[in-house]
Amino acid sequence: MFDELTNQFEDAVKAFKGEAKISEENVDEALKQVRRALLEADVSLSVVKEFIEEVRVKAIGTEVVRGINPGQKFIQVVHEQLVNVMGVENDPLANSDEKPTVILMAGLQGAGKTTATAKLGLLLKEKNQKPLLVAADTYRPAAIDQLVTLGNQIDVDVFSLSSNLKPEEIARKGLEKAREEGFDTLLVDTAGRLQIDKEMMGEMVRIKEAVQPDEVLLVVDSMIGQEAAEITRSFHEKVGITGAVLTKLDGDSRGGAALSIRKISGKPIKFIGTGEKVEALQPFYPERMASRILGMGDVLTLVEKAQKEVEIADAEIMQKKLQEATFDFSDFVKQMRMIKRMGSLGGLLKMIPGMNKLDDGMIKSGEDQLKKIEAMIGSMSEEERNKPELLAAQPSRRRRVASGSGHQPADVDKVLADFQRMRGLMKQMSTGGGLPGMDGGLPGGMPSSGSNPYQARKGRGGGAGSAPRRQRPVKKKKGFGDL
Repeated sequence: MFDELTNQFEDAVKAFKGEAKISEENVDEALKQVRRALLEADVSLSVVKEFIEEVRVKAIGTEVVRGINPGQKFIQVVHEQLVNVMGVENDPLANSDEKPTVILMAGLQGAGKTTATAKLGLLLKEKNQKPLLVAADTYRPAAIDQLVTLGNQIDVDVFSLSSNLKPEEIARKGLEKAREEGFDTLLVDTAGRLQIDKEMMGEMVRIKEAVQPDEVLLVVDSMIGQEAAEITRSFHEKVGITGAVLTKLDGDSRGGAALSIRKISGKPIKFIGTGEKVEALQPFYPERMASRILGMGDVLTLVEKAQKEVEIADAEIMQKKLQEATFDFSDFVKQMRMIKRMGSLGGLLKMIPGMNKLDDGMIKSGEDQLKKIEAMIGSMSEEERNKPELLAAQPSRRRRVASGSGHQPADVDKVLADFQRMRGLMKQMSTGGGLPGMDGGLPGGMPSSGSNPYQARKGRGGGAGSAPRRQRPVKKKKGFGDL
């Protein structure tokens, strides 16, 4: 997400290299790169023009304080303007005093309305609300079945009637049910078309009149680029939207839609979809998105994801195990599965400041290695997972694990060496010892992960006065300790 846009912004900063201050000349050079970056990211042309002019005015009028170079100051100005364009703060859902709060989901076919409806239902359920989903898309084949299936998956009620009825009638009856049975929120999934037409807009207006929604959320596919601006404008003029949901930000998105929607409609992006899973919906925070675009990471979202998955009691137990070096392979598998629930490894890593430079090849290599490790752990007995020392002491066990997981004994040796090394590092850090020097090996005489501690050492001098023997450099295999 936004990788190319991030790289282009970084190139823009090069215009200030060696400069002592921000001037009209170096700002113009940087803004050419920014303009190119935004246009290639499919940001609407009118938005680009206004954005560039506002950055120019703010940058030239900004004094560079001591200790900050012009490039850093320019990025600060760009960051502030990105936040302004996208809406400054998160705009929460409406919450009507008279229940239920009614939310109408609108958008073109293929934007992900039905999935977004279910995702929003799950988000509300997790906040201890009682949502009702209404299947009012009577045109797309299996749309009603899809929403019913998703509702069953997340344990949220779905109201559906015959597809022969008019959508506005289905929506009206759904609202009656929500009022009678005490639902907090009504989420109405509507039909879309491949393109905007008079019939679709007329239907949306009739549904809106039937249920008088508190929110009309436009669901926009982030991959459609500049077309997002025109879609937003049309829906807002003819139906009247109160906000947007930006979907498919985990795909090959250039990011233009995120910068165009607020500027075109004056209405905020309220949520973003970051994956196919029903849990992959997040509130939209302009400042966090601006930081991601500029390669600054998004630690707050990462922390929120972790808090959602980790129980405090479990975290305390894990911390104690790490401090006492009793962390075992069963614990490692639990942590891996928790990370998977939080999202893709690449997506999580890029939320960490400074990690945006990791290319897809490196991330893919890391993910492949984690899969290999999980396969090896899956071939261990429960006793071996809980007591890695058994594997360290008995080569026959390691050979059996290698055979069962489809890997070589040397691969299992390497994983075990890395694991033992990691436990030693964690224990030393928890006692205030800091990281040990690599040249001196690890605490307790454990060698670094480049060597195999479980193979016999031949021909090595042993006396205290022996001169250290020169050894060939060992080509390291990547283990999870290197990720």
